[in-house]
Amino acid sequence: MAHDRGRNVMDACQDGSKLNFTELLMKQIDEWERNSIETIQRTARECREQLMKYTTSVMSNIETKLNNFKRIRHGDGSDGVSLEYLRQQIDGVTKEFCSPSVVSIREESSPEFIKKISLQFAQRIIPDKWKENGKTITIRDEQGSGLQQLDRPQGICIDKNKNIYIADTWNHRILARKLNKNDWKVVAGGNGKGPEIDQLDKPVDVIVDEENSSLIIADTGNRRVLRWPLDQGEGISRLISWWNQDEEEILIEDINCWGLALDKHGFLYVSDFVNNEVRKWKIGEEKSELVAGGNGEGNQLNQFNCPTYIYVDDEQSVYISDNENNRIMKWLKGAKEGVLVAGGNGEGSNLNQLNGPEGLIVDRFGQIYVADHGNHRISRWREGQVQGETIVGGNGAGEKSDQLSCPMDISFDAEGNLYVTDSVNRRIQRFTLIRDEQC
Repeated sequence: MAHDRGRNVMDACQDGSKLNFTELLMKQIDEWERNSIETIQRTARECREQLMKYTTSVMSNIETKLNNFKRIRHGDGSDGVSLEYLRQQIDGVTKEFCSPSVVSIREESSPEFIKKISLQFAQRIIPDKWKENGKTITIRDEQGSGLQQLDRPQGICIDKNKNIYIADTWNHRILARKLNKNDWKVVAGGNGKGPEIDQLDKPVDVIVDEENSSLIIADTGNRRVLRWPLDQGEGISRLISWWNQDEEEILIEDINCWGLALDKHGFLYVSDFVNNEVRKWKIGEEKSELVAGGNGEGNQLNQFNCPTYIYVDDEQSVYISDNENNRIMKWLKGAKEGVLVAGGNGEGSNLNQLNGPEGLIVDRFGQIYVADHGNHRISRWREGQVQGETIVGGNGAGEKSDQLSCPMDISFDAEGNLYVTDSVNRRIQRFTLIRDEQC
């Protein structure tokens, strides 16, 4: 069966109509060869002509001097001075004749002369696909505060130990469980809404500090960013209390925080949706650095209008969901303005538009996955493309398994399955990655 499929592929590839691209490349290589040979031959011909002209000039100069010697020899100047002068001139002509020039061939590398060619085999990206119907991994209820009930969940993340964390925003807590189990636990908050150190007020994002086995939480209602140590036991990570406390800690105060991200150097990035900026901190230090925005509310390339979720790549470029501008912006490290990478065509449901984008992730190919909140879908924008594609949802707001209602954030597990906080439906949906058949 697999052999027959492979033979069919080979037969298709041997079809002349399928090899037009190969013929085209061969023609380009042949043309490069002809042009390069012509360039070499023309350059060699020009150098030969220059050398012959120079040699003719030198020989003419020597002949002129020899004629002068003849005149001196047959003239009246036969005294010592004339004889000495004659000897010097003869020696000079002899040296010039034996070493007629200082001309040499210089070889240099010039990209304008002949451009070296090579074949570039770009990595082909086969886009991942997910099952259309999601599976709910929490109990969907009209409203509830039980361990498997959510109230407008927002942020979501999955750590390397296969634990999933949910910002259960309107229950003022963070829930967690192992992906392969169904025993949700409160790992932060859960003590009612409030400003105390053991309370939360509408947390909207949560990330894991893997190195220090702690959670970092955007405690938005309290206008602060918290670090919360993870409990030991029951498979929810291991506690490493490097700050010598087993207690919660306020990292940043008086900030209108929303999105959080950690880079590989340990810097913490926080979006401020009121001041329309993103700043970064070295954890443990009070001083911050502006990395994006900070130029007031607006829609220029150096501005935001309510930045929410963020993502930081290995080069410390920051991707920002510019919510009210319905676009995703990318700010390179040290940049003074951002680059539009998704949306930016006004609020709408067309594939080149976004409607209040929220959580986002960028994969190793530069593809952007975004929770297109107002369009009730998850979109993927390939690098350099002017429009996205819907990968799940997009069937209108609803609670069916192929629908979403105002998704807020997304995450992937190690197997590539997609998890979505389906906020208005008060549930977490898992969309299973469709794996290609193996030959």
